[in-house]
Amino acid sequence: MDTTQYKDVYVFCEQREGVIQSVALELLGKARELADTLKENVVAILLGKNITNKAQDLIAAGADKVLVVDNDLLKDYLTEPYTQAITQIINEQKPSILMIGATTIGRDLGPRLSARVSTGLTADCTKLEIGEERELLMTRPAFGGNLMATIVCKDHRPQMSTVRPGVMKKMTADANRKGEIVDYKINFNEEKISRVRLIKTVKEDKGMIDISEAKILVSGGRGVGSQEGFNKLEELAGVLNAQVSSSRACVDAGIIDHSRQVGQTGKTVRPDLYIACGISGAIQHLAGMEESEFIVAINKDKFAPIFNVADVGIVGDVNKIIPMLTERLKGMME
Repeated sequence: MDTTQYKDVYVFCEQREGVIQSVALELLGKARELADTLKENVVAILLGKNITNKAQDLIAAGADKVLVVDNDLLKDYLTEPYTQAITQIINEQKPSILMIGATTIGRDLGPRLSARVSTGLTADCTKLEIGEERELLMTRPAFGGNLMATIVCKDHRPQMSTVRPGVMKKMTADANRKGEIVDYKINFNEEKISRVRLIKTVKEDKGMIDISEAKILVSGGRGVGSQEGFNKLEELAGVLNAQVSSSRACVDAGIIDHSRQVGQTGKTVRPDLYIACGISGAIQHLAGMEESEFIVAINKDKFAPIFNVADVGIVGDVNKIIPMLTERLKGMME
């Protein structure tokens, strides 16, 4: 393969029901950084129905060009029509890099695309950089988060990666940015698409905000100990209008759902306030929360690694401190 024919950084910008997902804006911010290093352009791919009006938002977020595929077949996500659309774009436009959010949609779409265009895919990346030879260095956790592997796709293009939500920073939106919006036409194979159809969409409603979107997180670890301990965290979270999250230990113990896990094998978060309760601070957990704006750590072990990243540290029994903190905050807010 002549890799010199491929250029520009492409981002699949996921939308659901016409709403651009946060991970798409995060990827555009990173794509802008990578493209500036390469002195190339950022191209956003936007698929859906009646979504052309969202293209300017992507330009404001860092894209130089937006390829809009507006078609009835793309109204709801299905693997085949989305794969056909992006495969045609890749074959015709020859992107050097293609980034996809590691969401449920992205994790379904990415492998299918890489197989169609015969290139590699590095999944669940937490870091992306440009190497000395202008190649994309894709870093991801391996062996259960105990090792960080940096992967290079030397001989095939595009260099594809799925990136975890919450890892990359959004660029500050600039409504005055100018860019090109292209109405891109796709030659769909409707016979293949018709083999699978969407019968019904069932939405899960847990009444909770995604922890990667939360402004305040009260997070529990092994030191919290039990469901009773997490009930105390829930009470504190209610006072602060926060969400409860956890380390892997509590998920493995069946105390809390995996969707609440912070860390390399969970979610990456950047809240304004992160309260780490009974969390020792293993490197796998720190990787998921160390870029929080302000970190408060509560742990009875004064040598716990969590204190190395904390802005405020409290040494003591978390199950005694949390109720005291909750009552004090209630009194302040009355």
